Amino acid sequence: MNTIRKRFSVAVLALAVMFMGCSGELTNNAAPVELIVTNTQNIQIIDFSENDDPDCEDDIGTINMQVIAKRTGLTGTMGSVRVTRYRVSYQRTDGGTLVPAPFVRPLDTLIGVGESSGFSRFLVLEPDAIFQAPFAALLPQNGGRDPQTGRPIVKMDVIVEIFGETLGGDNVYDSTRFPLDFCFDCGGCD
Repeated sequence: MNTIRKRFSVAVLALAVMFMGCSGELTNNAAPVELIVTNTQNIQIIDFSENDDPDCEDDIGTINMQVIAKRTGLTGTMGSVRVTRYRVSYQRTDGGTLVPAPFVRPLDTLIGVGESSGFSRFLVLEPDAIFQAPFAALLPQNGGRDPQTGRPIVKMDVIVEIFGETLGGDNVYDSTRFPLDFCFDCGGCD
């Protein structure tokens, strides 16, 4: 009987440690505010051809961030949010599974409660991504088609996650998506 209690206690303790470990950066329930992230998208297609506008990728859209109080009467700076970084990851929407590696970039913005901020100059791809899967297959010398779908276009959602912390020390987080088509010499930046 004592052995059963010890095993049960160890199992409960392990479960508690697991849940405490999961309550890290992505848990924002304790924060007195919410970070709301949306976007305004300017283009739908990114064309990797040399004939394309080199500034095309810089004009994907704007990421809008707003800090909203969870309860009325929140005043002072403790609910203000310092946004510290963004993470870019990908999800295919065309049936393929290969995606570029995610990456993180620093960001430094302070947003007060009830205030908004935004930025439009951000990376959606690492500079060498065109030479890696799945985009390398779209180049003419590599066949010009995605081997997983057989199409000359790779469709995916670019997911931008925004991370920050209130001045009171609580983590906040939200994300937004940009549905984009990637191709080579297809008249992109539409």
